[in-house]
Amino acid sequence: MATLKALVVDDASFVRDLVKRTVRQRFPVIELAEAPNGRKAQTLISRNHFDLVLCDWEMPEMSGLELLQWMRQQDAHRKTPFIMITSRGDKSHVVEAVQEGVSEYLGKPFSPEGLSNKIIKVMGSRLRSAMGKSGQSMDGPAEAFRESANLLTRKRDPEPEVARRATPAQRSVAAVRFADSVLRSVVKDINLTEVRVIAKRDQVFPGILDQAVVDMEIAEGQVARLNGYVHQLQAVDKRQDTDFVSLVIRFVDEDPQKLEDLSRFIARFNSG
Repeated sequence: MATLKALVVDDASFVRDLVKRTVRQRFPVIELAEAPNGRKAQTLISRNHFDLVLCDWEMPEMSGLELLQWMRQQDAHRKTPFIMITSRGDKSHVVEAVQEGVSEYLGKPFSPEGLSNKIIKVMGSRLRSAMGKSGQSMDGPAEAFRESANLLTRKRDPEPEVARRATPAQRSVAAVRFADSVLRSVVKDINLTEVRVIAKRDQVFPGILDQAVVDMEIAEGQVARLNGYVHQLQAVDKRQDTDFVSLVIRFVDEDPQKLEDLSRFIARFNSG
């Protein structure tokens, strides 16, 4: 029986489902509610008690940072554990969130074990007590998690060889981040719903439906971070020893600003 309550806030339903699945598998004593943006979350928090908030940063109507600021101004929610789950992983954003009172910060894409460790860290003995009283183990089923010890960020950039296979307009480089690896790739095709990239085979590849964050330069010094998942994986050539692999990443963001950033990249891509 659930004894604790958590609120999952993200404009992408796919990401909300990933968070909820991990929490249900790992911590069955936590009852879950969800909201598609900070404004809806604010309404739910005003009417209900939550022991934990798991929140995205970039959302329409009210951002995760604005929700955090509002909560820290309310006596009833000033100490509520708040985990920011976001693709904004640069130091300045981490510092800003810490200054506003965030409890923990988790980058997208995240592994189930990474999320679980953050939840254990912020809820501490309260969670352990609830799990113990319900007869549940804090270790959880091993199959619910990926191994997180071998986090890889491969530095080899396949752009020179892959780019020779693309037209001039298709030589935009994208870094596709997964929970356990970073894939350096070249954009082959893109629209408002998905992107197809080509990458060298000698890198670490994800599985179908794995969550992803696509980093794309939209202007000098400006990078758009689009959340998505792996929709398709296939060999570029019709032979087993192909040197290149094609990935299709389906976007899941509903934030108007991210859609605008994506539109800017598409315009730049098509004019190249």
